[in-house]
Amino acid sequence: MGSYAAAVSQHPDAAVAVAEVIGQSLERIGGQPGLAVLFISGTHAGQTPRIARAVQQGLSPTVLLGCTAGGTLANRQEIEEGPSIVLFTAQIDGARPLRLDNPRLPDDLPIGSSVVMMGDPFSFDAATLAASVRPDLTVVGGLASASPRPGGNHLILDGATFTSGAVAVVLPVDVDARAVVATGCRPVGDPMVVTDAEDNRIRSLAGRPALERLARLLSSADEAGADRIRRGVHLGVVFDEHREEFGAGDFLIRSIVGADKAAGALVVSDIVPIGTTVQFQIRDAEAASVDLEDRLSDLSAGAALAFTCNGRGSHLFGLTGHDADHLVDGLATMAVAGMSCAGEIGPIGSVHHIHGFTASVLLLDAVAEGT
Repeated sequence: MGSYAAAVSQHPDAAVAVAEVIGQSLERIGGQPGLAVLFISGTHAGQTPRIARAVQQGLSPTVLLGCTAGGTLANRQEIEEGPSIVLFTAQIDGARPLRLDNPRLPDDLPIGSSVVMMGDPFSFDAATLAASVRPDLTVVGGLASASPRPGGNHLILDGATFTSGAVAVVLPVDVDARAVVATGCRPVGDPMVVTDAEDNRIRSLAGRPALERLARLLSSADEAGADRIRRGVHLGVVFDEHREEFGAGDFLIRSIVGADKAAGALVVSDIVPIGTTVQFQIRDAEAASVDLEDRLSDLSAGAALAFTCNGRGSHLFGLTGHDADHLVDGLATMAVAGMSCAGEIGPIGSVHHIHGFTASVLLLDAVAEGT
């Protein structure tokens, strides 16, 4: 089992902040780490090259990976606003850095490898990469979220910084990594089959106009449910059609991004083929908590790298630190680090996807109870 640490500083001066996290890491993990991962808040984004160089000089990690984010996570903290630098370090051997300009992993990755990936949301096609991941690999990561503009996000790989593409690290198989993907939604209404669709436009569900189905759901809901639907309804796409019943966690969550009233159609953030089973979803803090708890039950880990949707945190739960607390308590480790993302990458079963509203987490030195 490796040795892991998560360090954090909220000092407004980037030079002081990076010195603090380097000092904390040296105290907790000792000498040169095999892997260091940086998460840098948007306040410090302009200092990313200097921060990366300081970590390279101060720790000399074998591999340094990182990116800028709208919010960071360390130990029990989720820092949604203001300056922060989080530095995760691991005493592991054999980590391999990857720079990706095209959305495909190398073909020579060993069977059973786990990959931590960070990408630019404007220039990197994470959905195409996710769809191409071999079933014997595990890929977990997220899209940088510090800037809403192309070129505004920064990626770090060893001594270099980039504003496009993606960066990643391949972990050695003996790290015993395991992916956990928990959603932030719960299903409402009944499952329905898509009976007419073209590209990302769903015209009918179970033989009726899709917009009519949504209107019926709204009219049949109680006052609280109707309010949640008005504030944001999503579509859950079943990923295992062989199940007889579906509950929270059995869907890929996709946003409903528009409606065509004349055609009675819904426009969603993904292509949903005819014959697919779907169900409307609402964002629900209680369901999100239960799903994360269920995913972590009977597990412990030496460390966790967490990539959470920037719509979670206080936006969903009404308080900060929800996911961090659950990870620390559920996994029995304080070595938890991560960021809020503009999209999360992780597997559902053996198939990888780009997600929204999830907590996509890679557990390191994961142990399942009873094994």
